[in-house]
Amino acid sequence: MRALFPGSFDPITSGHQDVLRRAALLFDEVVVCVMFNPNKTGRFPVAERLDRLRAAAADLGNVTVDSHTGGLLVDYCRRAGIDVVVRGVRGVADLDYEMPMARMNRELAGVETFFIAADPALAHISSTLVTAMSRQDRVPER
Repeated sequence: MRALFPGSFDPITSGHQDVLRRAALLFDEVVVCVMFNPNKTGRFPVAERLDRLRAAAADLGNVTVDSHTGGLLVDYCRRAGIDVVVRGVRGVADLDYEMPMARMNRELAGVETFFIAADPALAHISSTLVTAMSRQDRVPER
């Protein structure tokens, strides 16, 4: 069975990598796909995100990397013959956000959503936090 692991991956985090590795153990093939979200401003160019995803998945023989910039996630799933979407959830807030989309994907195209609970050691990590930490200016020495 083929699964899609979609996201902005802006940037990819250790939490994303954990979900990807666990999904690769569960499905015959996993397509990790950089999706365009018009509600988010990208921090990194899509090409750079794809390169980082390829590097993260280099040792996973059943993972391919792709991007999708137009249309709904279910449009991509239909075109690629994918029936399952994989989503990592860190807690109740993520689940509250993901559930309506999961229901809609099932209603629109029969695409099921498979939730993978975040590793507790990584659940505090988000792309926003990683970016903020990487841009943190150092306090000059006095």
